[in-house]
Amino acid sequence: MIELKDYQKKAVENLHRKIENSLRSSDNEVVIFQAPTGSGKTVMVSELLKELISGREDDKKFSFVWVSVRMLHEQSKEKLEVYYEDNRSLKCSYFEDLEDKKIGENEILFINWHSINKKDINLFVRDNEQDNNLNSIIKNTKDDNRTIILIIDESHHTANSEKSKELIEIISPKITLEVSATPHLTENIAEIEKVRLFDVKAEEMIKSEISVNPEFLDAKIGTKSSDEVVIEEALKKREELAKMYKKEGSKINPLMLIQLPDNKAGLISKQEGVIKILGKKRITEKNGKLAIWLSEEKSDTLPDIEKNNSDVEVLIFKQAIALGWDCPRASILVIFRESKSFTFTIQTIGRIMRMPELKYYSKEPDLNNGFVFTNLPSIEITEEYAKDYITIYEAKRDNKIYKDISLPSIYLKRQRERTRLSGEFLKLFLKVAVENDLAQKVNLKPVKIISPIIADGKIVDIDKFGEIEHKGTISVALNEKELQERFDKFIFQNCTPYAPVDSSDRMKTALYQFFNQKFKFEKYDPKVQRIVLGKENVQLFVDAINLAKERYKKEVIEKLSEKRELQETPSWEVPMFITYNSRYKAEIQPLSAVKPFYTAKPSEPERLFIEMLNGSKEIKWWYKNGDTEIKYFAVLREDDFAFYPDFIFQMKDGTIWILDTKSGRTAETSDAKPRAEALQKYIKTQNKKGKNLMGGIAVYVNGTWRYNDNEKYEYDPNDLSSWKVLGL
Repeated sequence: MIELKDYQKKAVENLHRKIENSLRSSDNEVVIFQAPTGSGKTVMVSELLKELISGREDDKKFSFVWVSVRMLHEQSKEKLEVYYEDNRSLKCSYFEDLEDKKIGENEILFINWHSINKKDINLFVRDNEQDNNLNSIIKNTKDDNRTIILIIDESHHTANSEKSKELIEIISPKITLEVSATPHLTENIAEIEKVRLFDVKAEEMIKSEISVNPEFLDAKIGTKSSDEVVIEEALKKREELAKMYKKEGSKINPLMLIQLPDNKAGLISKQEGVIKILGKKRITEKNGKLAIWLSEEKSDTLPDIEKNNSDVEVLIFKQAIALGWDCPRASILVIFRESKSFTFTIQTIGRIMRMPELKYYSKEPDLNNGFVFTNLPSIEITEEYAKDYITIYEAKRDNKIYKDISLPSIYLKRQRERTRLSGEFLKLFLKVAVENDLAQKVNLKPVKIISPIIADGKIVDIDKFGEIEHKGTISVALNEKELQERFDKFIFQNCTPYAPVDSSDRMKTALYQFFNQKFKFEKYDPKVQRIVLGKENVQLFVDAINLAKERYKKEVIEKLSEKRELQETPSWEVPMFITYNSRYKAEIQPLSAVKPFYTAKPSEPERLFIEMLNGSKEIKWWYKNGDTEIKYFAVLREDDFAFYPDFIFQMKDGTIWILDTKSGRTAETSDAKPRAEALQKYIKTQNKKGKNLMGGIAVYVNGTWRYNDNEKYEYDPNDLSSWKVLGL
């Protein structure tokens, strides 16, 4: 059985709740499920369908239609059959597998979109003498009193076309679930569930970033064609990655993909030219290092190509054939210039986004990246996801002004349990409920929750502040929407000290699960909200939640320090290369240790600090630090968090400064103190070992930069006598 990641569980829970809301509507509705390529959309939808049909207390019965592009419906069917292998909860069928010309209960009909989305809709939809068409199958299914849910998979290729809308009209499903990284349906949208790219990266499911033509400025071109340059640079990178996997103790053989233009004109000559270039590098079909996947030609090695230790090093393919193809060991994509314009989408790079072992590598962080090599003169990135993901700019360390500084640094894997409730909270809440006899104390029929409304008010003086004069109030019972809003507010308030945005769904699930287990309520029954908020019950649940949070802190958070995965970099240096996405802009900064200097939206303190650094005659170089990644400089705080100071710079006398810039407001937050004191402890320790470090927290006050390097940090905006002037 596949174990879902945290973000997948959360998405399924949210999506289930939203679909249940739409099922209660009198209208047919569209639900959007937007998730990045590589996030496991099929797995999440598989779990969703299983949850939809299981443990229902109403009389709803479901049949499903799953529509995918090209051959993806076959892949989807295979994946779902594997997912349902253990409990056989849903049956997966093609058109010809249906019995009695209808879709059975808990049966999924898989359809290839391109077999029905043609100029003339084919036999599946047209009437024919056997009365065996989509129209009649849908009618027969509905006549059996089953609710039809339509899943449009990879909808960016289909859902906006007229035939897509026509198909939705033919099926007239109760729910249309559009599943895509870039959804397009715009009509009748009732609910949207979105999986964030950073959450997928945090679970180490997909590559950290995609680099385009790295280190190309140093490539030796000579008389080579652009195709030769691109292929040779890509092969060189593939060899580097192969060596890195060996250093990590992994048996993965990285795969390089070469995508031939999809237009038929010139396809053969391009293919021959590519094979000739590869042959010079001893990569051929004959020795098993090359595989070809074209509609008219397929290598014998294709069946095993997805295995991590396959001998195939390079695969030549055409875009149309490989849509949706999944091979996690693929790390490099080569794209050639075409006669038509080319735009980058999240689907273009989807084939090299997955992590082969579902983890990031610490010794060789380049393995966490994907690489695109191309002779395109420029790249237009079309979607927001892709803009965040694809790195098209590269800055290189300037070794003319920079010499090694060898500073110890640390990297901590993300531990979200410290700031949010994890799935463990559900178990602890249910334990607390049992121990405190919550089920016996709850009143299942509380008095109605009312909302007072002002009555007979009047404004005598519009300039007079204060409460409006009124004769009294009337009491009105909350409607369903108002009840939902009050329940959400209750959950939000009771999440403290954990982030409500990340924790509220866990707490809601705990409450719903309690009523499901103890009183057999439907999983998302709105009666739960009314009972929890009833004046007879609300304090009982506040107390139980607080007890569960106390136990969560003791049994989950306080044990985290024992499990923390601390990785140390004994000799950290400013990164040799740093890549940036299209949101960054280049600036000329002569003293920056990496050039060009790229920035997105610097804070005002950062902008002023860079101005000050550039104006100093004593500074040799400066470096604007990043955060959250192993390649950036970090110090371990007392509370086991990582602290990434903003700036590191070196004076001409060799002194190295480490400073974190703050505005006056952020200098007095509770977070400033542990950062400042951790940095002073680090500086003191390193200076005892022979380093020459200075630094601290820096603020800009009345036109002067001042810094605090005290072991015990204090900030009083009215008294900065203990803060030194930063004279550079």
